[in-house]
Amino acid sequence: MGAPATYTTKQLADLAGVSVRTLHHYDKIGLLRPQRRENGYRVYGPDEVDRLQLILVYRASGMQLTDICHCIDGTADLREQLLQQRSRLAEERKRLDRMIATVDRTVASLEGSTAMRDADKFEGFKQALVADNERNIRRRGARPPLEMRRLTRQTRESWGMTHEQYDETKSLEAEIKKALAEALATDNPTGPEAKRLCELHRQWLCRFWGDGVYSKSAHVGMAEAYLADERFRAYYDAVAPGATQFLRDAIVAYCAE
Repeated sequence: MGAPATYTTKQLADLAGVSVRTLHHYDKIGLLRPQRRENGYRVYGPDEVDRLQLILVYRASGMQLTDICHCIDGTADLREQLLQQRSRLAEERKRLDRMIATVDRTVASLEGSTAMRDADKFEGFKQALVADNERNIRRRGARPPLEMRRLTRQTRESWGMTHEQYDETKSLEAEIKKALAEALATDNPTGPEAKRLCELHRQWLCRFWGDGVYSKSAHVGMAEAYLADERFRAYYDAVAPGATQFLRDAIVAYCAE
């Protein structure tokens, strides 16, 4: 066998279907470091090729570059990480299949070939919300605690909202954001405004988790996941800067009582 193949930046960019600028950016942020020849030119060997493949697999699932770096530099080897990501991609395919099935059933209903309950029109969206919630927890490279994994399985089984219940849940979500702004203004995560906020948030979770699933430890686990994931932070910090941290602190205090 000959020596392992090496590639210049341009050659690897063409091979992988990315731009040279992308590879330079990955080098700059420490995500994909090339080897350096004596003349200073960048070259990529087998290890860098494998790492780039894994980066692109993660990117295909929508993961942010900072999170990819955290995952790749963990303890799992390449094979284990690819298997984990394959599982996530399979979940995404299932989610898309559910959404397509919901659209197909709606079209068939509109054409008069079949009847469709109002609740069925939202099932694909509700399942997608749960799946997205679980993915956001895992994107930080950490598995949800056992109790969180148990409740998310029960979530899928317990959701059976009517259209009216779904609207009520969305209204509760808006009320939570209003309560968050009011509690944040007090700068007191243990005050009465913060407790009201946490109670509303508990009610909102219970609408998805079902009877007998809620626990204080699970509530805290969800709050920690909000703080760890930048998409959740962006959602709550849209209320006001620091709102996600405040919500997490308030929930921790609320559940400690």
